[in-house]
Amino acid sequence: MHAQFVLFDGFDPLDVLAPYETLGAGGVEVSLVCAEGPRDVPSGLRGVSLRAEAVLDPARADLVVVPGAAGRVLAGEEDDDADDTVPARLARTLGTSLPGLLKAAMDRPGTIVAAVCGGSHVLAGAGLIGGRHATTHVLGLDALWNAGVKVVDARVVDDGDLVTAAGVTSGLDLGLYLLERELGPRVAHAVERLLAHERRGVVWRDAGLVPAGARGRRP
Repeated sequence: MHAQFVLFDGFDPLDVLAPYETLGAGGVEVSLVCAEGPRDVPSGLRGVSLRAEAVLDPARADLVVVPGAAGRVLAGEEDDDADDTVPARLARTLGTSLPGLLKAAMDRPGTIVAAVCGGSHVLAGAGLIGGRHATTHVLGLDALWNAGVKVVDARVVDDGDLVTAAGVTSGLDLGLYLLERELGPRVAHAVERLLAHERRGVVWRDAGLVPAGARGRRP
């Protein structure tokens, strides 16, 4: 299994490194990529960057992981320059070749596309997950809903070939869940022990009975 982790200017390092290390520890082949090819990609944290090894290759990836961005949530009241906010950094990805590459990944049978935190907004902004079940950081749930996504307020949401996770630390849970789903519980359990991290919450899937109190509301 080969997993490609997408980098873009302003990405959140923990969104990338938590599932990167988790999946790598489970024996998954992992690589860092971006839309432009090999380069040093600055994160949204000052002084922190990661090296993209290659351009995102949808034809080769079994799994593509899209992170969110790091930075200020909103611009200051007297700050006219909002370029370093999380929404602005996510929006700038839409002006690159990344949306086309992600679409190719989602269109390829057998490829899983996953997102951590604001990565769901990158996919939604590219028009790739309208009508799909997904989650994101708690502060972005309403915006994701307004983008036409069936929002689920859960730590990890499994919608088949689309698997999304909530806030930044949920990337660990995402990685462990994908190991369990794709490689089995023994591998996932061994990595869970290695990382000394226990997953939280129920992974939401569109299956089973609908609780009576949930009818007519968001999933």
